[in-house]
Amino acid sequence: MGVFFNQLSNVVEWDESREGVIFWKWPNDEIKKGSKLFIRPGQDAIFMYNGKIEGVFEDDGSYDIETQIIPFLSSLKGFKFGFNSGMRAEVVFINTKELLCKWGTKNAINLPAPGLPGGMPVRAFGTFNCKVMDFAVMLEKLSGTMQTYSVEDVRTRITASLDQLLMSWIGKEGRDMFNLQMDARKIAKGIEEELDMEMRSIGVGITGFTIESFNYPEEIKKMQEKAAAQSMVGDMNKYSQIAMANSMEKGNGGSGGANLAGQMVGMQMGMMMGQQMLNNTNMAQGMNPGGQAPAGQGAGGAAPKFCPNCGTPTNGANFCGNCGQKLV
Repeated sequence: MGVFFNQLSNVVEWDESREGVIFWKWPNDEIKKGSKLFIRPGQDAIFMYNGKIEGVFEDDGSYDIETQIIPFLSSLKGFKFGFNSGMRAEVVFINTKELLCKWGTKNAINLPAPGLPGGMPVRAFGTFNCKVMDFAVMLEKLSGTMQTYSVEDVRTRITASLDQLLMSWIGKEGRDMFNLQMDARKIAKGIEEELDMEMRSIGVGITGFTIESFNYPEEIKKMQEKAAAQSMVGDMNKYSQIAMANSMEKGNGGSGGANLAGQMVGMQMGMMMGQQMLNNTNMAQGMNPGGQAPAGQGAGGAAPKFCPNCGTPTNGANFCGNCGQKLV
């Protein structure tokens, strides 16, 4: 008799084997005598009869449906199980936890930008959080036609309007199109509020929205990197020193040696070599006994052969033709 009884009874539960599900409808529509209801943490169980909500059970645990559930159902308080027939009712499990989902633009968004007639194509991606805010509205709008509803369905719904929202919030307050990451928090907050209003029409709230990154075309990235590098260098002297270090690291191969940076590197290296030679000569002369005058400078105070400031040949002049240094 016990085996026969167990065949008639059933267990009403949701094991959440699939992640990201917002609600799940128990697949059977008839509850047998002796059946048990199991509610796990983060779940609500909702009993529905003829499309109407009859009872909501929020506390996790195990319940005997006949003695602990039916007495609390609005239209089924006096229901009695028959020997071969059960109670025809729907049970919907609601996920009450906050769920995280990633989002990304399907296509590049063309943002108006000076000098670009078609606009500048930008992509973006990030995350959003959602949670059931009104299960009655959600069940009324969705449960009649769907067995389950997930964050993937939410993502599909919000992606349809996300491009327009991004364009709208990026275009506000005259933001710099090339530095959107600086305003990412403000843009995300505005989008979150609008998406939340839209999704509450189906009982789901958007509790968080973040923009992790804006992606520009590769050409724009290269221009930004070049501008940042030039800004960091500040003047041509430092630029030539950095270029020289670059050249020494990479070698002299390729066509890059013919460009302006390569010429500047060559000039700078020549000047540095001349300066070094002059310094070496002066040091050697300074060590001669008797305090003799340096080579190339007569007793009458003749100009040195190389400028002591920049290393440029003096050709007997009294002032350096390159830097203006007084020589005599």
